[in-house]
Amino acid sequence: MATLFTKIIDGDIPGHFVWKDDLCVAFLVIDPLTDGHTIVVPREEIDHWLDASPELFDHLTAVARAVGQAQQAEWDSKRVGLLVQGFEVPHLHVHVWPVNEIADFDLRHVTRGEDQGVLKANADRLRARLRDQGHGENVPD
Repeated sequence: MATLFTKIIDGDIPGHFVWKDDLCVAFLVIDPLTDGHTIVVPREEIDHWLDASPELFDHLTAVARAVGQAQQAEWDSKRVGLLVQGFEVPHLHVHVWPVNEIADFDLRHVTRGEDQGVLKANADRLRARLRDQGHGENVPD
């Protein structure tokens, strides 16, 4: 059975994509810790990050780095958080989000069911910044 993320990747469930390539996609999470909170997800369904090939995991972290650099520039954050967790959805995903303080890492502080207009605006900002930083070939319209 396809995971929630596969359904988003396949277009069965809408998502606010900011990156697409042959190996992975990145889209905003619906329950963000901060504006611009994104996950990088391999197209292949892999449950645990330790089961990913080193090449695939390297690619995911390279994409996360590009997204993180764009987030930091766009939201002028002090740092960028990175988390590989995977309990809610059994499909490897790397969380990337702008952070300004340690409280920005507290998963109890997510915004539940963020307004779709806010998510769209944040995705638009992030896509524009990724294009400005030279990643246009991987940024969807």
